[in-house]
Amino acid sequence: MRIIAGEWRGRRLKAPSGRSVRPTADRVREAWMSAMEPSISGARVLDLFAGSGALGLETLSRGAEEVVFVERARGALSILRSNIDQLQAGARCTVVQRDAMKFVVELEAHAFDLAMADPPYDLALAALLVERFAEKPFARELWLEHRTAQEIPDVSGLRQRVYGDTTLTTVVADA
Repeated sequence: MRIIAGEWRGRRLKAPSGRSVRPTADRVREAWMSAMEPSISGARVLDLFAGSGALGLETLSRGAEEVVFVERARGALSILRSNIDQLQAGARCTVVQRDAMKFVVELEAHAFDLAMADPPYDLALAALLVERFAEKPFARELWLEHRTAQEIPDVSGLRQRVYGDTTLTTVVADA
């Protein structure tokens, strides 16, 4: 796994191992970041279910101001912190060891510019996250990756891009 563009382009990142881990494929991450590009510069970013931190670190590489990473798994947290250290990005990163769904409930409306999430595919967390965002948008935009077959609530501001069995869903908060 590598950083695709920006300040750290080409730098390799560590990834958690095991069958339960499903890092975002480079081509999907590249499409995701290209679509987000106009919103990244200077943004305050939230990376939920952060895993290795590849999504949030990619936004930092492309000009985000800061990223808050939320991850609860100890093994993933160790790799995330290692990746942050390797890129010497600690001054622009905050790592929170917490359940992502509980974390977002406590956020104020529009606490972040961008929120990204790549939740585990088989737990229907993407749909729940969209519902919570519709109730109280904790960012100006929510971007998430999920299995194409997973039903997502049809809420205001929703757009989707399909990449085979993976879909990127974007929800833009009402002004």
